[in-house]
Amino acid sequence: MGVFRAEDKNISKKKVIYSCRFMTFLGTLGSLLGSVLCFIKGCMYVVDSFLQYSVNRGKVIFLLVEAIDIYLLGTVMLVFGLGLYELFISNLDTSESRTHDIVSNRSSLFGMFTLKERPQWLEVKSVSELKTKLGHVIVMLLLIGLFDKSKRVVITSVTDLLCISVSIFFSSACLFLLSRLNGSH
Repeated sequence: MGVFRAEDKNISKKKVIYSCRFMTFLGTLGSLLGSVLCFIKGCMYVVDSFLQYSVNRGKVIFLLVEAIDIYLLGTVMLVFGLGLYELFISNLDTSESRTHDIVSNRSSLFGMFTLKERPQWLEVKSVSELKTKLGHVIVMLLLIGLFDKSKRVVITSVTDLLCISVSIFFSSACLFLLSRLNGSH
């Protein structure tokens, strides 16, 4: 009888520890809310660029680059939040869900765009894979930041122009190599 109680205690401890995975829901929710805020802020930059078009056309490009930067940050937060959900909270098996779910019950945008299967970018099987996906988006953010900074640099000599072009080339080459190392084409 004492053996059964010890086993019951071990099972209940495992259940408690396994239930702690739902704490990642806080990170998921915060990340998704942050993503929504980033997309709203990006839209504000786009609207502001339309308003500035007739007044100061030079500022329009800067506002649109800022919008792209904010949209990418929102995408990072979205991918991170969905990846956390997929890794720790979701109990869906992709092969099982494809055979059992009805297409009309799948995720869609107000019933207009029904997804027949889970998007490949959402299938996260490990924390390492999630970090790799986030790394790609972060490198892209850094590349856009470099482009933004390069527009503000005053070029006074051929050496300045060469340094800027080499830095943009190396950054783009790093993004290309990162995508090739991961096997995504």
